[in-house]
Amino acid sequence: MENTDNSNAGQIPMSPKPLGEYLFDCLRQEGITDIFGVPGDYNFTLLDTLERYAGIRFVNGRNELNSGYAADAYARLRGISALITTFGVGEMSACNAIAGANSEHVPIIHIVGSPPDKDQKAHKLMHHTLMDGNFDVFRKVYEPITAYTTVLTPENAAIEIPNAIHIAKQKKKPVYLVVADDLVMKPIMAHHAAVIPKTSTNPKTLQAAVEHIKQMLNQAEHTVILADVKTQRFHWEEYVRKLVEAMNVPVASTMFGKGSLDESHPLFIGMYGGAFGSPEVRDAVEKADCVIAIGLVWADTNTANFTAKLNPLQVIEIQPEQVKVGEAEYPNVLAEEMLLALQKIGYKQQDTVTKIKSPYDMMIGDPNEPIAASSYYPRFQRMLKDGDIVIPETGTFYYGMSQVQLPHDITYIADGGWQSIGYATPAAYGACIAAPARRVLLFTGDGSLQLTAQEISSMLYYSCKPIIFVLNNNGYTIEKYLNVKTENQTYNNVPNWSYTKLAEAFGGEAFTVTVRTNTELDEAISQAENECSRRLCIIEMMVSDPMDAPDYMHKMRNYMEQQEKQRS
Repeated sequence: MENTDNSNAGQIPMSPKPLGEYLFDCLRQEGITDIFGVPGDYNFTLLDTLERYAGIRFVNGRNELNSGYAADAYARLRGISALITTFGVGEMSACNAIAGANSEHVPIIHIVGSPPDKDQKAHKLMHHTLMDGNFDVFRKVYEPITAYTTVLTPENAAIEIPNAIHIAKQKKKPVYLVVADDLVMKPIMAHHAAVIPKTSTNPKTLQAAVEHIKQMLNQAEHTVILADVKTQRFHWEEYVRKLVEAMNVPVASTMFGKGSLDESHPLFIGMYGGAFGSPEVRDAVEKADCVIAIGLVWADTNTANFTAKLNPLQVIEIQPEQVKVGEAEYPNVLAEEMLLALQKIGYKQQDTVTKIKSPYDMMIGDPNEPIAASSYYPRFQRMLKDGDIVIPETGTFYYGMSQVQLPHDITYIADGGWQSIGYATPAAYGACIAAPARRVLLFTGDGSLQLTAQEISSMLYYSCKPIIFVLNNNGYTIEKYLNVKTENQTYNNVPNWSYTKLAEAFGGEAFTVTVRTNTELDEAISQAENECSRRLCIIEMMVSDPMDAPDYMHKMRNYMEQQEKQRS
């Protein structure tokens, strides 16, 4: 959360410059050097302006949905991102990605080029519309899935653009800006810089919350910290690390919050996954008599189908703008100030924190045995290096990779709450654009890849070099696990593509290999690590058992079967 007014508009000379140029000035001041999107006739003037603009390039995707996913990953790495689509058909294609960014607390500036203003005012029936003369319908679609929507004009641009950017940064949510094609080159009307209200903490409320927390901690023998997804989105990682060290307490992440704290830290004990995750981590969290939950999202997949057992009376829940201690709520308290105050509270646990082993610390599987979840996840854990970007697809990889212990300085990108199948491949593309010097590892399945495979073409075009693992297990295994009512569903099968030939089909060149045994996987990983500095790598993993899955999913399936039996 931004804790200052930080109005960038005040730093930009307010000479009458064209609206489009002013917009790009504002984005560049936020550190945006790439804008994703797809061209369409109503955004041509925006894109022509961008082509002439120094400091930001247009990164062309194969479709708007994928460009939205790429912008999502870019924002997670760089703090904020931008997306340009055309009116109607383009923005509706991107709608799913923007809704996902809203769900996942990701700030994207979505810019839409609309039909000429003169045609809109005349209510002409224009293409890419509903043929009813209504040009505001799509903005209204975006109202509930963004934090802010606005129609830009030369008269309001100097106020609306900085305001929208501020809201995106403060709330960590996407915002929507639409501008008519014939207004992009119009000079903006100069205004004094908008005074954006500063979000601040009520000191009396903060002090009352601190006193209440002191009482709870004084009665606690075992305290644990639980770091969730907002720790990453609001950039509280350092606050949390210092708090953990000041208190000398164990810290666990949630499923959504994986990567919120350095997992190589001696006080990190693992991922808390309710009844499906590590039993040792579950005991440490659920037997604690005080849990400090930071940015917690009480969602089904984040609490292992609500099997997470946390006593609300023993939870201190820190959210971006409020704190809850037991049943008492303390509004208007910023998380950063609460975390700083807790560092100075004087509480320090004397017990030594025992490191809990990762489920994948030990290598399993004879060299010539077929690969399986039990054998390839330990190999993935072993191959990870400090500074990697790890992107698991929604599906079996999402659950399996959640149990892998990450080394230092890893960025972990997953679509945990929205869970849109196909997210990970274009997200990997966006990550490569955002951080070209870092190694990107994409873990995707055959079913998921078939939704968004065309962004491998974009990776090749922009010289991206991720290592892509494709799990070929004949369909949507995650869906087969989630459906406990029927077996052998034909709708969860997918055509068998030649995944190692995708690069060639897209006109590019890559290192590709198909593996079936543990030895072949080991050799492929070693080769890919040598090749990835020069070219994109695709490792296709052939698994004969379509129901092979990590232990977490087996537990989840068993639980769902029991629930179904009780209902029937």
